[in-house]
Amino acid sequence: MGTCSYVLLGTENGMKETFGSTCHGAGRAQSRSACRRQLNYEEVLNNLEGKGIAIRVASPKLITEEAPEVGDRKAYKDVPVVVDTCDQAGTSRKCLKLRPMAVIKG
Repeated sequence: MGTCSYVLLGTENGMKETFGSTCHGAGRAQSRSACRRQLNYEEVLNNLEGKGIAIRVASPKLITEEAPEVGDRKAYKDVPVVVDTCDQAGTSRKCLKLRPMAVIKG
């Protein structure tokens, strides 16, 4: 919710080695239940607001389950590291980096 996203391009090597598949997300660093136990939804909201990201959500638990970094606690692995790994492996190529402006979770 609070981290960048990337548009990746397929590569010839990626088609040969992975049948055209690449990462479609960074992968979880913590389980959803661990995030609910360890993170405070108001802290996550304040963190997003501080980054200029608007959020609308149906339930506070969704905020903590999908939380970006709050101090050293986070729900997902580091997106740029995962994307750089795919880029360096040649399975896909970085094309465009996107910054979140708004998040809707329902």
